[in-house]
Amino acid sequence: MINHDEAARIEAALRAAQSRTSGEIVFVLARASSNYEIMPFVWSALLALIAPWPLLQLTEISAERIYLVQLTVFLVALVILTLPALRLALTPARVRRANAHRAALEQFALRGLARGGARSGVLLYVSSAERFARIIADEAAAKAIPQKDWQALIDQLLIDMKSGATAEALIGAATRCGDLLAQHFPPRDGAARPFPHRFHMI
Repeated sequence: MINHDEAARIEAALRAAQSRTSGEIVFVLARASSNYEIMPFVWSALLALIAPWPLLQLTEISAERIYLVQLTVFLVALVILTLPALRLALTPARVRRANAHRAALEQFALRGLARGGARSGVLLYVSSAERFARIIADEAAAKAIPQKDWQALIDQLLIDMKSGATAEALIGAATRCGDLLAQHFPPRDGAARPFPHRFHMI
């Protein structure tokens, strides 16, 4: 994630971009879009179900001992697989993307962008754990700006983030987002609502 000074720089970049357009811009940076708490249980249970088979085939251990082995496998696997990095690694990519997409939609509604009268609000949602970024544009912004332009912004952001300079990547994205919106939604007096913050870390 990023530190306080970097967050302040991103906030400043967003406000500079906002000054050039009546479209509202909000960024959200999340550590992860979900805890994926169910996955350790699923994999631990699967390992526990598999564990008895070689014992039944290759040994004459009693059923009671096999049950204890099965229980031990489940508990040990659960402890190990509960580690955050392993939880994420065991989660299918499509599940991670679905969770991140749902979280982006929730943040769009939560931050009040869906209530804008001009329908030109834009949310950039980035989830570090899933390495996911998505722009949610309200109706007018989505119609005015082609999807390929939004995708180009996302692609460049992800490229920039690979170097580890997350703050610089988001600052660049803020500038590009302001450029896109300014072409179609020039600034108007009183058009943009006074959001207390335009950059959020969750």
